[in-house]
Amino acid sequence: MKYFAYGSNMSLRRLQQRTPSAKALGQFTLSCHDLRFHKAGQDGSGKCDAFYTGSADDLVYGVVFELAAAEKYILDQAEDLGGGYEEKQVYVVNKAGLFIESAIYYATLIDADLKPYSWYKNHVITGAKESNLAGEYIERIMRVESIEDPDKIRDKQQWGLYDR
Repeated sequence: MKYFAYGSNMSLRRLQQRTPSAKALGQFTLSCHDLRFHKAGQDGSGKCDAFYTGSADDLVYGVVFELAAAEKYILDQAEDLGGGYEEKQVYVVNKAGLFIESAIYYATLIDADLKPYSWYKNHVITGAKESNLAGEYIERIMRVESIEDPDKIRDKQQWGLYDR
């Protein structure tokens, strides 16, 4: 299956922890959507959402991955499908003009007052850099205000993913 990651799953290391078969097919954009960190996470923080705006000026940058169909249920669980994210099929396009139909998860539980944990924002930035997304897009993500995770064990585990 093809999956368009625009948040923390852009980080190949993070995604392959969940779905080891994940292989990046390249960077793509999704039009008429805006990247927001307003999805209410189970941990009380803000997670990414490709928020539909309907405006052709709005673009979400990300990566299309090919995943083994047998691993989709793992990703569905990690993304809390049905409990805060739903899934839809979208068309994304790369710089060469190639359109690919791909699955995305989009937020259904939204709270604009939430902020992402710093480790979560780091996953997003790491994935954006790995994928060579546009510098100004990465800078926009870097400007998103984040907060420290009060769960110090989880915080250390998430930051530690990149210590290997």
